[in-house]
Amino acid sequence: MDSSSGGGVPVLSAWAAAASRRYQHLLDKATPHVFRRWLGFGAVAAAYALRVWFVQGFYIVSYALGIYVLNLFIAFLSPQVDPEIQELVDGSGPSLPTRSSDEFRPFVRRLPEFKFWYSITKAFCIAFILTFFSMFDVPVFWPILLFYWLVLFTVTMKRQILHMIKYKYVPFSSGKQRYNGKRAASSSEDESVPSSGTT
Repeated sequence: MDSSSGGGVPVLSAWAAAASRRYQHLLDKATPHVFRRWLGFGAVAAAYALRVWFVQGFYIVSYALGIYVLNLFIAFLSPQVDPEIQELVDGSGPSLPTRSSDEFRPFVRRLPEFKFWYSITKAFCIAFILTFFSMFDVPVFWPILLFYWLVLFTVTMKRQILHMIKYKYVPFSSGKQRYNGKRAASSSEDESVPSSGTT
């Protein structure tokens, strides 16, 4: 009697483990495709925005989602080791260079790009599912929530930008110099090979 009732548990756990492995495999395959991942997130965010627009409700869910996304964004912009805290503690760990004579140390985020994308996409999916349950549609005056979120965003971003200026770091690589070995190799090969048309 006990063997028949316990037979379903190993099958269920084996199925859950296989599903978890398959899901992790798909995430691993998606890791190098940054543009496609963010394009997919844009589709999920647009679906959520359209759902809220047509239903004309679920503003509390949207406000909570906005606060969560703001927290993720701040973690994405912050260095892994905060220079303010490192000054207080013994300076043995890695730090950001503050002078031109300091050794170069790459910017390491507190929340890496992939985890930021994964968390924000998962949050929008959960918020989208919550819009199908009427108990989460609390009647509120949404302009106050929007105004409060904008004030919170402005104050938080101002503090983050002042932190970036004080400790001289830029969390984005758009203006930074990059080494591209392939381009340098191809240009040197072009110069060394004489053209066959000239004698």
